[in-house]
Amino acid sequence: MTPLRRLFSYFGRYRTRLALGALCTIASAGFSLLTPLIIGLAVNTLGRQFTRADLVRYALMLVGATIAEGAFLYAQRWIIIGVSRHIEYDMRNDFYGHLQKLPLRFYQEQRTGDLMSRATNDLSNVRMLIGPAVMHSLSSLLVVTGAFVMMLRIEKTMSLLALLAVPIVASMVKVFGSQIHVRSRAVQDYFGEISARVQENLAGVRVVRAFTRERAETEIFKRMNHEFVERNRSLIRLTATFYPALHALIGLMFVLVFYMGGRKIVAGTMTLGSFVAFQFYLGRMIWPLIAFGWVINLFQRGMASMKRLHEIWSVQPGIVDATTPIDDEPQGNLEIRHLTFAYDARPVLRDIDLTVRHGETIGIVGRTGSGKSTLLGLLTRAFEPPPGTIFLDSRPIETIPVRQLRDWIGMVPQETFLFSESIAENIRFGRADASDADVDEAAQQAGLSGDVAAFPQGLGTVIGERGITLSGGQKQRTAIARALVREPQILILDDSLSAVDTQTEERILNALRSIRKGRTVLIVSHRVSSVKDADHIIVLDDGRIVERGTHERLVERGGYYADLYRRQTIEAELEEIA
Repeated sequence: MTPLRRLFSYFGRYRTRLALGALCTIASAGFSLLTPLIIGLAVNTLGRQFTRADLVRYALMLVGATIAEGAFLYAQRWIIIGVSRHIEYDMRNDFYGHLQKLPLRFYQEQRTGDLMSRATNDLSNVRMLIGPAVMHSLSSLLVVTGAFVMMLRIEKTMSLLALLAVPIVASMVKVFGSQIHVRSRAVQDYFGEISARVQENLAGVRVVRAFTRERAETEIFKRMNHEFVERNRSLIRLTATFYPALHALIGLMFVLVFYMGGRKIVAGTMTLGSFVAFQFYLGRMIWPLIAFGWVINLFQRGMASMKRLHEIWSVQPGIVDATTPIDDEPQGNLEIRHLTFAYDARPVLRDIDLTVRHGETIGIVGRTGSGKSTLLGLLTRAFEPPPGTIFLDSRPIETIPVRQLRDWIGMVPQETFLFSESIAENIRFGRADASDADVDEAAQQAGLSGDVAAFPQGLGTVIGERGITLSGGQKQRTAIARALVREPQILILDDSLSAVDTQTEERILNALRSIRKGRTVLIVSHRVSSVKDADHIIVLDDGRIVERGTHERLVERGGYYADLYRRQTIEAELEEIA
C-alpha cells in the first residue's frame, strides 16, 4: 500500500460527512460568485434612474448572498476540519497500536525521540493536509472555474488574457513545490533527530551529570538546534520567494485588465457595472490561486510526513497471532524440542531440548551472550520461535493467542522498567484489578515491604520517571512484585536478583520457595545462590545446553557450573572477612 492509498483509506471511513462538506463548499462557492453579479447589476442600475426600492432590493440581495455564503462557509469548515480531527484521532490510535505489535528488534534499531516526532509532529502535518489543504483546494477549484466562466460571459478577450496567468502559476507551483517537498522532509527528519537527542539526555540525566557532560551536551544541542533553524530558514527562503512572485504576477495582471477595461468603457463597448463585476470576478479567481501556493506547501509538508509515517506502518509485526482462544486453564507443562534460533542467520540457540513439568523450578546459567534471555524471549513470544519447537501443555505456543499466553506468564525482565507513577500503580500494572491487599502481599513477597515502610507515603510514593528515585535493588523488587501480583501459572525471572545484596536475595528466595509451589518457574541468573534450590539446572554455552542436572550433581561433575560455584563461594567468604 502506498502512502496516498493509505491516506485515502481513512477518507473512506467518513465519506458521507465529507460528501456533505463538499456540498457545503459548492454552495459557499456559488453564493460567493453571486455577489459580484449583484454588485455589477446594482452599479448599472444606479448609473441610470433608480428608486429607493431598487436600492433596498439590491442591498437585501447582497446581504442575503453574503449571509448564505458565510453560513455554508461555516458549515464547510465545521464538517471538513472536524473530519480531519477524527482522521487524526484514528491515525494516531492506529499508529500507536501498530507500534505495540512491532518486534523488539525494531526498537533496538530505532530512536525513541524520532518515533515520538512521527507520532506527534508528523501526524499534525498530515491533519493539516486532510483538513485545510483539501478544503481550500476544493473551494479554490470551484471558485476559480466559476469566476472564469462568469468572466467569459462578460468579456472574452480580457478573460483569455487573465487565463494566461494560469500556466505560469502552474509552472511556478511545479518548480517550487518539488523543492518545498524536499526541504520539508529534511526539516521533519532533523526534528526527529533533535527529539531523539533530547529524549536520551533527559532519560540519561544521571549519566550526563556523573561524567560532567552538561556543557558538552548543551553545545551539541546548540549545534543541532542551529542546523534545525538553518533547514527551516532554507524552507522559508523558498516560500518567501514563491509567494511574492505570485503576488507580482497577479498585480501585473490586474494592471493589464484595468487598462483594457478602462479603454473599453471609454469606447462604450463595456458598461461600468460589467467592468466592476469583472474586476470582482478577477479577484475571486486570482486570490484562490495565491492561496493555492499555501495549499501546495501544506500538501508537500503533509505528504513528506505521511511518507515518514508509512515507513513505520510498512514494518510488519514480528508475530502472526492466533485467533482462536484457548478455553482450558493452563497446567504449566513446558516442552522445547530441537529449538534452533538465529538473528540474521547468526545462530543464537542450537538444538535445545528441555522439558519442565508443572510445579517444577528450572535454573538457567551461562556466560554472557550464551542465549539465556533469548530463550526466555522465545517462551513469551517476544521473538517468534520456529513452528513446532515450543509447547505449552502439549500445545504449540504459536497456536495460542499472544495476549492469552502472556496473561498466563509472570515475567521479570533483566532490564527493569518502571513508570512515573506510585509504587502501588507500578505493581498494579501487572494486574489492573488487583486490590490494595493484593498489592501489599506482592510487595511483601518481593521483599519490598521494609523499604516501603521508610517512604513518606508508603506504596503511594511516586517514584519519578523510570523509577529514578529508587535504588537498583528496589527497582528489581518492584518488578518482581509486579509479576507476582498476576498470580501466574508460569513465573520467569531473568536475572532479576542481580542488583540486590545477598541478604535481600536470600529473603526473596525464601518467599519464592512458597510462592513457586504449584507453579512452573524458570530462573535465569549468573549467581549460583539463585538457582541452587531448583529442581533442575541447565548450563548454556554458545547457544547449546552443555550441562544439566541438580546443583549437587553439577558440582560433582566439575564443569563450568562447578567452577562458577567455587569462585562465587570464595568471593562470598572474602566479603565476610572484609
